[in-house]
Amino acid sequence: MFTGIVEELGEVVDLRRQGDSAVLAVRGPKAAADAVHGASVAVNGVCLTVTAREGDVITFDVMAETLRRSSLGALAVGHRVNLERAMAASDRFGGHIVQGHVDGAAAILARTPHPRWEVVRIGLPAALARYVVEKGSITVDGVSLTVSAVGADVFEVSLIPTTLALTTLGTKQAGDPVNLEVDVLAKYVERLLETGGAAATTGGLR
Repeated sequence: MFTGIVEELGEVVDLRRQGDSAVLAVRGPKAAADAVHGASVAVNGVCLTVTAREGDVITFDVMAETLRRSSLGALAVGHRVNLERAMAASDRFGGHIVQGHVDGAAAILARTPHPRWEVVRIGLPAALARYVVEKGSITVDGVSLTVSAVGADVFEVSLIPTTLALTTLGTKQAGDPVNLEVDVLAKYVERLLETGGAAATTGGLR
């Protein structure tokens, strides 16, 4: 599990397609410092499993479902990525519950600068719109953010100078893709209301 507090900006050093999957290598000294085989690291909000480490470079296998749901397939050597290691049980909970299970990708639509912050408008896929509420939490490229405004097919977030300086959201422009993960609590509530709690006793898939 993650909290959406980015620890460092990493750099893509390799992305090799292998049929419908890929191998991604990222340089990130902090993320690599204690990375072991099987450890979890969020890369632009996508939870990936470490398969190898060499110095400050960590490698991940990226499956077809991840490439389809996220923007990782659009990365290229030299691109910067947001990195966060999995949360330790003793850590402070700085953001919100982030699983690293991206729900979909969307595009940045506009940026509006202000003296001490910047408003970023992002497209909102129809399938995710019901989970996004004003003042609620959303993860954008792995960054835990508060929704400052929401419409039928768009939402806005307001970014402080620290977020602009220390994450990829400071440099992405209109048209650039971002990964979205909605609040998992909203999805659980919806599921419980739909089933009346019956899902817990059905014994699984049919």
